[in-house]
Amino acid sequence: MLAPQTNFMLPRAAIEADGTVEGYASLFGEIDQARDMVMPGAFLATLKQRGLRRIPMLFQHDPSEPVGIWLDLHEDLRGLYARGRLIPDVARGRELLSLLREGAIDGLSIGFKTVKSRFDPKARVRRLEQVELWEISIVTFPLLPGARVRAVKGDRLPSRPRSAARTRSWRAERFGPVR
Repeated sequence: MLAPQTNFMLPRAAIEADGTVEGYASLFGEIDQARDMVMPGAFLATLKQRGLRRIPMLFQHDPSEPVGIWLDLHEDLRGLYARGRLIPDVARGRELLSLLREGAIDGLSIGFKTVKSRFDPKARVRRLEQVELWEISIVTFPLLPGARVRAVKGDRLPSRPRSAARTRSWRAERFGPVR
């Protein structure tokens, strides 16, 4: 079962000409496709302990694919705000900048270890109260549907409408037939 979609407008993320990317890597109170919900305060301890330089910007959660650096990571009322810069001297960083600008890839995703959580059996949701943040990646398929890059140089990314049949087909390819 996929997480419910929200009807409110998500904050915009931007990619500047110099490769600076900003947006939300995680949104509080949103249920992801693994039935996890990150709670406010979940990142505070790890951000204080690790600092910016010890949380890499990766491509597809691959530790052999660092593509940039984070310039600012902090919690606000909405979630985990992230601002970083793709490194143009890294070939994958240049490729990602082009892919992001064209709207071919637009996901953000966190890699973490759970430190403290509660499971709600009625809702079948794991509430993550404290996590150890390992990395933040630019990805093709984020588990949290709202964790996406929304803009390039202040303009919206090209929209990619999905028909119901195309969505069912994509899910079947990835997860098997829907029953």
